Amino acid sequence: MRLKWCRHSYFIVETRGLKIAIDPHDGGSIGLESCRVEADLVLVTHNHYDHNAIEMAAGPKSIIVKWRPGSFKVGEVNVKGFKYYHDNLGGRLRGETIAYKLEAEKLKILHLGDLGHTLNNKDLEELGEIDILMIPVGGVYTINYKEAWTIIGQVNPKIAIPMHYWTPKALTPLDPLDKLLNIVEAQKMKIEKDTLEVNADNIPEKTTLLIIP
Repeated sequence: MRLKWCRHSYFIVETRGLKIAIDPHDGGSIGLESCRVEADLVLVTHNHYDHNAIEMAAGPKSIIVKWRPGSFKVGEVNVKGFKYYHDNLGGRLRGETIAYKLEAEKLKILHLGDLGHTLNNKDLEELGEIDILMIPVGGVYTINYKEAWTIIGQVNPKIAIPMHYWTPKALTPLDPLDKLLNIVEAQKMKIEKDTLEVNADNIPEKTTLLIIP
C-alpha cells in the first residue's frame, strides 16, 4: 500500500489496484502546490472549498462519494463513513464532517476529515481497531493539537499522521505542527519524501507519529 500526502487533508491511497483520493484541494486557493491525479475513488468529507476540489482528483470513470456515512465496497476495498461534526457544538457552527475508514491489505486506515470535537466511548467502539490514523491537529476550524493527542491515545493506532496544520506558504491560519511535537510522548519518525510504502508486516508495533515533509 502506498500513501501520499498532498498537504492539508489531501491524501492519495494506492491499494489493490485502486487509487483513492481523500479531500482534494486545488492548491492555489490555500497557497499550496496542486496535486493532480486521476483516482478511481474520490472521497470528500465535507463541502468546504479546501476539501472538495473534485476536479483535481477525478477522471471520467471515477467514483465520487461526497460526505456519505455508512458502508460500501469498491473493488477489494471496504469503506465506511462515520458522521461527526465540524465543531464542538453539534454542527451548529460548521455543520457535519465524515470520517472514512478504509480496509485493504490487512490494514485499517482512518481519515478523520475536519473533526471538531473529541470522541466518546461509543465513537471509539464503532471505529474499532485502526492501524493508520490521519488526524487534523491545527485547531481554529478543527480539534487542536492537545485534543488530537488525546484522540491518538484513545484510538491507539500503529501510525498517526498529522494533517490540516499550517505549513510554509499556506494561507490557512492554522497552528503549526511544532505545537503537537512539543507534547508528543510517542516515538516519532520523519520520512524524506511525501510518499510512504507500508504493509501489515512492516508497520510499527507501538504508536508512531509520522512526520511527512
